[in-house]
Amino acid sequence: MRLAGKVVLVGVTGGIAAYKVGYVVSGLRKEGAEVHVLMTAAATQFVGPLTFRALSQHPVLSDMWGAENPWEEPHVALGARADLFIIAPATAHTLAKLALGLADDLVTATALATRAPLLIAPAMSDLMYAHPTVDEHLETLRSRGAHIIGPEYGRLASGREGMGRMSEPETILREALRLLTGPS
Repeated sequence: MRLAGKVVLVGVTGGIAAYKVGYVVSGLRKEGAEVHVLMTAAATQFVGPLTFRALSQHPVLSDMWGAENPWEEPHVALGARADLFIIAPATAHTLAKLALGLADDLVTATALATRAPLLIAPAMSDLMYAHPTVDEHLETLRSRGAHIIGPEYGRLASGREGMGRMSEPETILREALRLLTGPS
C-alpha cells in the first residue's frame, strides 16, 4: 500500500464528470490513503454524497458549517492534514474562483487553507475551454504551483467531440501517486 499514512482530499464540483471521481476515490483507498471528499452543492446534483461516503469510509462534507462536520472549521482542519488536494472535475466556474482566491464553498475555501499540492482536473464544454479567460485562470493556477491534468479531447456531455473532457480516473490516479510518492 503505497499511500499508507497519506491524507488525500478530493474536491468534487458540479460537472457531469463527477461520476468518474468515484473511481479515483476507490483507487486512492486501495493504495492505503485516508481520503476525505468535499463536494460543492452543484456536485451533489450529479452524484449523491452517500456514494462517496461508502467509497471513502468518511463523512462527505458539502456545507462548511453543517452539523455533520466533525470539525469546527473543516476547511482549515482538513487543509492542514492534507498531503494532496485533488479537485475533479474542476469546472470553469471553480477554476475562476481558485484563480481569484474566492472561497465561498468548502472546496475553494479548503484550497486556500491548505499548503498541500493541488492536482486540478478541468472538465467543461469545448466552447468554454476555448475561452481566453479559462486559459488565463489555468495559467494563474500553474504559476502558483498547481498541477493541471487535462482536459483531453473526446466525447463531451453535449454529444460533441472536442477538448474539455476530464482526464480518465486512471490518469488522475497515476498523477496523484506520482505527486505523493515521487517518480517510480
